[in-house]
Amino acid sequence: MATAKVKSATKTDVKIGISDTTQEINFECASTQAEVIAKVNEAIKSATLLSLSDTKGREILVPHSKISFVEVGESADRRVGFAN
Repeated sequence: MATAKVKSATKTDVKIGISDTTQEINFECASTQAEVIAKVNEAIKSATLLSLSDTKGREILVPHSKISFVEVGESADRRVGFAN
């Protein structure tokens, strides 16, 4: 009985730097890079909260004035074991 590999949905790693502190928020979300960037740009442009959901169903809210930087990148597949 052969099992087919199921291609996982694209996940995006997001890192948000918070101004006036050394803290960063790191999480993985199901949105694409373009969607995350659009949400960040809209929050800054309209002076509102940045609202993103992570892959665990949690909602991350950051005031636009506290965002010092945002890193967005595609998540790498996590490998387990010694398989090639």
